[in-house]
Amino acid sequence: MGLLTKHPAGQPGPHPLPSGAFTVDARGNLVSSTVPQRVPEAFLVQIGRQVLTVYKGAAAVRLPFSQLKVEYQACKISARALRGGAIIFLSPKPAARPSRPFENLSNP
Repeated sequence: MGLLTKHPAGQPGPHPLPSGAFTVDARGNLVSSTVPQRVPEAFLVQIGRQVLTVYKGAAAVRLPFSQLKVEYQACKISARALRGGAIIFLSPKPAARPSRPFENLSNP
């Protein structure tokens, strides 16, 4: 029944999505970060290692590949290759406002 339980009045809702940049070395270890400290380091390392896997796969088939962009509904991940490692940018997308299909029509 935990799914139906509301947050008590004093507790905040979910945290906002992280934004910032971080770098990983060729092994996928975190080198530097501007992402808020509330984001677990393991989460950033996991993203970094996945990005490096994409770059290594592209290099294995001799595909020149230096930039990666992944867009989800709520956030965007951009990465650039850096001498074996990578710099990765995380940015949340603004919430889409509900559209009104007839708001641009003038009244007759």
